[in-house]
Amino acid sequence: MTSTFSSDAAARKADRKRWWALAALVTSVLVLGFDLTILNVALPTMAAEIGADTGDLQWIVDSYAVLFAACMLPAGMLGDRFGRRRMLAAGLLIFLVGTLIGPFADSPGPVIAARAVMGLGGALIMPLALSVIPSLFEGEERTKAVGAVTAGMALGMPLGPLLGGWLLDHFWWGSIFVLNVPLVAIGLTACLLLIPETRDPATPRVDPVSTALSVLGLGALIFGVIEAPAEGWGDPLVVGTLAGSAVLLALLVVRERRAARPMLDLALLANPGFRWNAVVAVLATFVMAGMLFVLPQYLQAVLGNDAFGTGLRLIPLMAGLLVAARAATPLLRRFGNRVVVGGGMAVFAFALLLGSRTEASDGYGSTALWLSFTGFGLGFAMVPTMDAALGALPKDRAGSGTGLLTTLRQVGGAIGVALLGSLLNSVYTSRIDTSGLPPAAARAAEDSVVAAHAVAERLGAESLARSADAAFVRGMGLSLLVCGVAALVTAAAAAMFLPGTGRQQEEEAEEEAEEEAEEEAERPADARQ
Repeated sequence: MTSTFSSDAAARKADRKRWWALAALVTSVLVLGFDLTILNVALPTMAAEIGADTGDLQWIVDSYAVLFAACMLPAGMLGDRFGRRRMLAAGLLIFLVGTLIGPFADSPGPVIAARAVMGLGGALIMPLALSVIPSLFEGEERTKAVGAVTAGMALGMPLGPLLGGWLLDHFWWGSIFVLNVPLVAIGLTACLLLIPETRDPATPRVDPVSTALSVLGLGALIFGVIEAPAEGWGDPLVVGTLAGSAVLLALLVVRERRAARPMLDLALLANPGFRWNAVVAVLATFVMAGMLFVLPQYLQAVLGNDAFGTGLRLIPLMAGLLVAARAATPLLRRFGNRVVVGGGMAVFAFALLLGSRTEASDGYGSTALWLSFTGFGLGFAMVPTMDAALGALPKDRAGSGTGLLTTLRQVGGAIGVALLGSLLNSVYTSRIDTSGLPPAAARAAEDSVVAAHAVAERLGAESLARSADAAFVRGMGLSLLVCGVAALVTAAAAAMFLPGTGRQQEEEAEEEAEEEAEEEAERPADARQ
């Protein structure tokens, strides 16, 4: 009796420990969501207080994104070789160091360095936070855990402007870095105490040449697509960077195909479950990133909301995402990934096409409506896709496979922002009416809708503000239309190619097994006759 009681108590304690560990993982990725959006609201203040020019501000934002995406692949393999919990803790520690450097900088250089260090830490945190989940949860619980981690990072993105706006109203610009310190400290402590260590002893040593090719190739690709909207796709620097990226990545593929245990594990793409879920995840991230790039500018510049108000008005998106992520599990059991993910992307496409019809005179009500549908669609698509892709990975490749998946998603998101941002800017520039303005004022107004409003206020030109709003909304509508079409393509790909795992497929498999068993049982009788 005492032994049974003790074993039950130990089981309950272990179960609580798993869920506390999940809370630590959610806390860890929450800060990554913050840092994708929170800095933007502080850029004007930083420009004034630390003397940052436009190029400095661009690099303050971009240094994080470049390091985050470029270091994903070696991060996964490091976790497989040296321990996923250990490398997750290292990532949190590196992120904390960058967070502590930022607030005390008095010039742009240290801030850029701090953001780069944070990007390096983030590259370790995100794939390894997902790769330790299979060691803690199985089956439906794993789906819930992946949903919680995915929602944690997604929740940080709209909360970033919300918290950033509030902090800047009450404290100095460095407070946007300080906000991360307690969250990272909690995640680091819980990671060390609650998460079990897992690794693959057979994982080979990290190849420094492949690592360099990966970091430089992906870094050049991200740099090229980030700079192209501003400099132009024909700019020599952009063309040279993208060409150099293609050469470096081609060399990486050739080298990795010859390796016994490659860092860029292309053999994982031979698994249909991983391959098609990865394709859907990348396309969905491309669409989502493009939408989130366009939408905050509309809410702030055209509708006139501040940073805090913009974050507040993104709540319908998050509410739909969280509700759908919670409801996805029973639907997956009944219908399978193919139906749920395909249907989710179709709802996402419907929402984007509805948003593409927005007019400059529309208020926030119509935006809230299509944002809610957007959240539902994303929740039903992204969480099952990520869970299915992780579930298709061999356990000994969890780190490298998750790193590959996350890298592809980050690159897809960066390309989405670059391409759709370029489309938005070209439409805006071609449609804004700057006739009658001095040349310097006209050039400033054509830079952005925010600049156009500043020029209009200074010159008392209300017609310029109206023209800028109409031009921006037209560009936003075209961008959302492209996103909607891409979402429809993704929905079709999910419906055609994703493996089905619902109750219907399970019942069919059980029936086939029963028929085979009956046939096997009848064979000896037939033989005796």
